[in-house]
Amino acid sequence: MPTDPLEWETHDRRVAYSCPGFDVVNESVRLPDGTETDFDYLSEPASVCVLPFTPDGDVVCIEEWRQAVSRVSHGLPVGGVEPEDDDLEAAARRELAEETGYEGDEFEPLVTVEPANGIADSLMHFFVAEGCRPTADQRLDHNESIRPTTRSLEALIEAVADGEIRDGRTVLAVSYYRLFNGAGSTE
Repeated sequence: MPTDPLEWETHDRRVAYSCPGFDVVNESVRLPDGTETDFDYLSEPASVCVLPFTPDGDVVCIEEWRQAVSRVSHGLPVGGVEPEDDDLEAAARRELAEETGYEGDEFEPLVTVEPANGIADSLMHFFVAEGCRPTADQRLDHNESIRPTTRSLEALIEAVADGEIRDGRTVLAVSYYRLFNGAGSTE
């Protein structure tokens, strides 16, 4: 029995399509009004996004080719949590190092969101990293084309505000950080 009158009852679940990084899941469900139907959604491992600050207060950003939109996207380091990660902070540290060659001194959780819960079971964990310095070479995945850059926090906020940065994860991280930490503060 459903515990909430809005709850759907799931009768069957199968992976309709699988590829590296995500599955498309098909479920047979009964809606609250008794209608029987199918529902498809994207299923993927949890991810982390890092808002990394250098000791001077600049933000370590990335420029990455995004095939789905056929352009270079400007944003922040993001990646999936892998089975060998001890915890979410370890995943954030790994992704920052792999995508940028930077390592950070301190990592603090910022927020956790379900960025597209109408079509996906995605869970994204955001972190703020302080004291980030270039310490190694990038270790990109086979399907990544990434160039690390830095911007002032003010320039990053302006790029979000004027629509230059359209990556939703970056927009959310910067907006949330600004909302709860002040426009120009990295403290």
